Amino acid sequence: MTQTLIGQIDRILFEDDGFVIAVLKSGEKVSGTYYESSIESIKGSAVTLKGVWEEHKKYGRTFKFESLKVNQNELFFFLNKIIKGFTKKLAADLIEHFGSKELVNILDNDIERLLEFKGIKEKRLKKIQSSWKQFRSMRNLGEFLSPFDVSPALLTTIANAMKDVQEPCTKIKENPYVLTNISGIGFKRADELALKMGVAAEDENRLSSAMDYVLLEYCEANGNSCISKQILFTALDELLGFFNKENLYEAILVERVAEQSIVLMKHDRVSPARLYDAEKFLYDTFSKRAKLDNGGFVKDLDSFLADQELKLGEQQRKAVESINQGASLLFLVGYAGTGKSTTSKTILNLLNTRYDKKEIITCALSGIASQRISDTTGYESATIQSLLVKHEESDKFPYSVVLIDEASMINSSLFARLMGKVSNGAIVIVVGDDAQLPPIGAGNVLSDMLELQFAPIVKLTQIYRQSEDQAITLIANDIRQAQVPQYRAKYEDFEFIDVSIANYYALKNQLSQDELKDLREKNSQDIIAEMLHKVVESIEKARYRLNNKQIKEYLNYFQVITPMKGGTLGTTNLNKILQEYFNPNPKKCFKKGGVEFRLMDKVVHTKNENMTSWSSDGFKMGEDSAQRRVFNGMSGLLFKIEDEDEQLFVYYPNEDIVVQYEFDEAKNYLMLSYALTIHKVQGMEYDIVVIPMSFSHYIMHNTKLIYTAITRAKHRCIIIGESGAFENACRRVETTKRDTVLLELN
Repeated sequence: MTQTLIGQIDRILFEDDGFVIAVLKSGEKVSGTYYESSIESIKGSAVTLKGVWEEHKKYGRTFKFESLKVNQNELFFFLNKIIKGFTKKLAADLIEHFGSKELVNILDNDIERLLEFKGIKEKRLKKIQSSWKQFRSMRNLGEFLSPFDVSPALLTTIANAMKDVQEPCTKIKENPYVLTNISGIGFKRADELALKMGVAAEDENRLSSAMDYVLLEYCEANGNSCISKQILFTALDELLGFFNKENLYEAILVERVAEQSIVLMKHDRVSPARLYDAEKFLYDTFSKRAKLDNGGFVKDLDSFLADQELKLGEQQRKAVESINQGASLLFLVGYAGTGKSTTSKTILNLLNTRYDKKEIITCALSGIASQRISDTTGYESATIQSLLVKHEESDKFPYSVVLIDEASMINSSLFARLMGKVSNGAIVIVVGDDAQLPPIGAGNVLSDMLELQFAPIVKLTQIYRQSEDQAITLIANDIRQAQVPQYRAKYEDFEFIDVSIANYYALKNQLSQDELKDLREKNSQDIIAEMLHKVVESIEKARYRLNNKQIKEYLNYFQVITPMKGGTLGTTNLNKILQEYFNPNPKKCFKKGGVEFRLMDKVVHTKNENMTSWSSDGFKMGEDSAQRRVFNGMSGLLFKIEDEDEQLFVYYPNEDIVVQYEFDEAKNYLMLSYALTIHKVQGMEYDIVVIPMSFSHYIMHNTKLIYTAITRAKHRCIIIGESGAFENACRRVETTKRDTVLLELN
């Protein structure tokens, strides 16, 4: 049964990524997860905890809290958590000096008086004034939500998102599920608040919002663009705790279909309208483009190819022939080392016989992939997102030829936006590798188009090796075919370091669960020890690049790639360890919720979001900032921390932009990137890649995952870990098929 405990936090015994074990002044030990701020910042504060008593194996009798609420002055909370420019000490001192009522009057009517107060200068005053004006009207929102146990972080998120909304309290009261439109607030958090506010379990707004949530989970999170109605209804029962409420759901679905926000398809499948529209558009546009004839380019293809510096194999030649025979849409699919870039360059040279270079554009999802295709073909390249932003005012791109590289990474929504901008008569070449992981997000366009066979498809399978000592492409292609490669041999560019548990299968039957767990943990630590030998070998060359301001080269030099975030060999733990090696003595650092960001850290942006930013030259020249879209997966260097302004700045060399982050939002948008998940590095390329391999990651292991990881290495790939886990992963074919609108339309 849930109990309440009130006290003051005195000492912190343990903290890791939000999980904390602390001692109250009264002597009771408490444990739980607290993300609202650093636990250090609330030492000495009076807190109300709700939870249960339990026996901890190391710390004894402990109160395990489900919620932790700081009991503090309402104005103090508002100034400290929401208004920019106030530290905890400054807010407390001002309230003590002026009193709450007078301080509000000063902030409203005579803010210059704050300059008399120690610690406030003109720069900080301007920040306080701007933020107070912005959020003054939101105080009643805090008062309205506080009876429902809304956390400080959640209130801050709502206040930020609804600062321009008239009468936000009324809007929330009418339908609390409007909060699900706010980034960072999903159905479950909004639903918890709505039920506390007295919303009925079968309320229409609740059911409709739950339907959106389930569709989003099954589509965006799992890669589908449609699901069966039965799966939708079963998932709604599970989410809402109902049993067999199909009539209720059916009524809501009829309304949603009528308002055209959900599409009901054949075979009783449903799709969110925006995903349906995106894939229906792709289906139609690819169908039309496949019928266009470009008229051909050269009469004598043999002579043209003879003049090219790059000599083509038979498969590669077929791709060039296809364009020369009139195809206006071509799918060029090639595995690692099969010469996609060589073939692409020759095709573009052929098209260059009619079209000027400025009429030809190549593009890719990531900055590295975009740069790579430009370097190898010699034609202009851009990231898809920058291309869309650059031409957002135009109906169509001003290009006659568009080559789309790394197409396996592009989800339906983005692919549709891109194709919507391509001129109707333009020639489109789609290049990709369908052995890689499918895109993040809904849809699987490249794979679907290969199955639908709307347009000419050329598959490159012959591998071209630069030397006998180079094996990355051969090993990757064996794995693609679910074959265990000759991975123990000596190669110039590939190394497997075996850190297996001796007699593991025999021990598995002899040892207790705890003993087995300890054995696995020791093996994971041994894998890390071997990994750190490779770090030490590479660190000098990495630092040389950083010291010479070769930021892009530094970021892309050495990368640890692992399947999962959690666990000893997950990114969270590895990043903490690797940070100590790559950036041990920072001049400045900033800690938030168990994560420490240090000056000159490697970081990655984790959400698609509009952010305050500059071009790198604009930042140096002190120009005004602008709001730019910053994308999940962008890799950068944290080069500036401003303690007084509570801001940090990251330079993203591939995009050549500088982005500003408030301290409060850093943990939501940034993570260390010394170690990254395999999904996060799709489209990237690194000089040296190190991959831990353990049975603890077995659930994630499959041929596509390992193939994608290995092919991220440009010069050297090192796998460290259990040979049995590696061999299992090489044989385990990923058979999960995505349910997509494209295939349903056929």
